[in-house]
Amino acid sequence: MTINENGWSQIRYISKYALLMTLLIFTLKWLEWKFLIMDHALEIYIGLIALFFTFLGIWIATKIVKPRVQKIIVEKKIYLDPDDSSFIDENVLEKMNLSPREYEVLQHLVRGYSNAEIANELCLSLSTIKTHVSNLFQKLDVKSRTQAIEKAQRLRIVPRTTHA
Repeated sequence: MTINENGWSQIRYISKYALLMTLLIFTLKWLEWKFLIMDHALEIYIGLIALFFTFLGIWIATKIVKPRVQKIIVEKKIYLDPDDSSFIDENVLEKMNLSPREYEVLQHLVRGYSNAEIANELCLSLSTIKTHVSNLFQKLDVKSRTQAIEKAQRLRIVPRTTHA
């Protein structure tokens, strides 16, 4: 379907007519708005001033009523029983630079679990547990499980086990 020369001229005529009508409607609306503002200028100014002072009052009220928070740090010595087996020395634990998983493996070692039992408990492979145990031996500077458990308990990074 092609549009001949006569069709194009009709489209141009309709487009010009639509544009002219749009401009006329816009002009009428603008004049209506202008007269509305001119007729009610005083009320609009009063309303704007009222809004300004309302927001100003709210802002000042939040500044005045804002609760003042003051931090007080109380330093107090806490005496611990040196024979307390549940005490964990967090400072030494941080200095040892153990990963959370390595610390978890160390806790299982203290409980007497084998590598296979630890792997099953933590849902990890046996080789991963062996790697963690090897890293623990390096970080604790020991050569066996017994030495690792003894040193961890001496450093107070795991609770002491009591055997009856």
